[in-house]
Amino acid sequence: MEPLYILLAIPFFFLLMGVEALVGYLRKEKWYRFNDSITNLNIGIGQQAVSLVFKAVIAGLFIYIHTHWAIFKIAPSVWSFVVCLVLFDFLYYWAHRWGHEINFFWAAHVVHHSSEEYNLSVALRQSWFHNLIAFFIFLPLPLLGFDPMIFFAVAGLDTIYQFWIHTQAINKLPRWFEYIFNTPSHHRVHHGINPKYIDKNHAAMFIVWDRLFGTYQEEEEAPTYGITTQLKSWNPAWANFHYYAEMYASAKRMSNWKDKFRIIFARPGWLPQELGGFQAVPEVSKGYKPFDTPAHKGFNWYVGFQFMIIAVGLVAYMVHFDNLSTFYQFVFLGLIITSGMICGAIFENKRWVIVAEYARLLLVALSLNVFYYSWYADWFAIMLVASLAALALFVPWFTINWRRGLQSMQSL
Repeated sequence: MEPLYILLAIPFFFLLMGVEALVGYLRKEKWYRFNDSITNLNIGIGQQAVSLVFKAVIAGLFIYIHTHWAIFKIAPSVWSFVVCLVLFDFLYYWAHRWGHEINFFWAAHVVHHSSEEYNLSVALRQSWFHNLIAFFIFLPLPLLGFDPMIFFAVAGLDTIYQFWIHTQAINKLPRWFEYIFNTPSHHRVHHGINPKYIDKNHAAMFIVWDRLFGTYQEEEEAPTYGITTQLKSWNPAWANFHYYAEMYASAKRMSNWKDKFRIIFARPGWLPQELGGFQAVPEVSKGYKPFDTPAHKGFNWYVGFQFMIIAVGLVAYMVHFDNLSTFYQFVFLGLIITSGMICGAIFENKRWVIVAEYARLLLVALSLNVFYYSWYADWFAIMLVASLAALALFVPWFTINWRRGLQSMQSL
């Protein structure tokens, strides 16, 4: 299944991000910002954790359709893999295109575009819910009779392919390759907020779909990345929910109930005439600056260390997920999501984060100790000592940097 492919690919993702950062450094290009990159990765960690909760339902549905309703039974083979890949990519094109043209889908997909940088970490900045609301688009494949293992292998390959195209390190590739396949040049266009780049190049692997259906755009001037209304937040949860909140706020201002319903399925930017009508994409201003917040350097080290623990926690969560009780599946999911949100709050210098971080550290230690006492009693003593040692390190480390951060903010 796709999460297994992603799990195996994680070390290579981090290795390639390191290589890209090194190439940027040697070229004197600043492709990475620490706060943006950590946010991208925390959003990606949240996406993987959330997807584990509903993966069994979606996978079960695909298997059920193949077993009971398939029109044909297509045996696994090299040819069935190739045909399934092409058909999957075709359906992905439409799922992705509708993710830009229908508010309900865009509200989920927008998180992937809200980073104002363009590097390999952005590839991992994925919606927590888009797969859940768009999976039905791919139901024709099990209905046609493609074996579920072929389908999941194709889905994994199509997903992993899209990782490498999120880079500025590669300019343009040979002309024949650029004509058939999606490339970094094509996908940079897709992430641009320049008016002529908006809603272009939706392909996953094969750019020919955009050429066929009129959504292709060549890369010309360097794109400005992000979304037309800046997110201005490092909070992974807000990045996933902010557009739903904006839709709700707009609907509350509408007097006509038809318009309140229409905004769900309208194109992004649509508003009724009473609210000003359709909002055209503005030109990128010359003074455009990516969102940024000054954070004390000590906090960056602290967040970086916490992120490494979160990443290791995700791997452990993915490996042991099926053996966890439902209660602990949701407990550890909540801890992973909360930890990412605290990292964002630290970057944003939220005053309440000192209380929230103390509470998080205590909650993580308590949850792990209760879990080990109940499930792995032989390891409980080791976990108890390790968690107390971690608290003894992290509480003063965070407190010292909090005070230094306050002093540096007061001096600005």
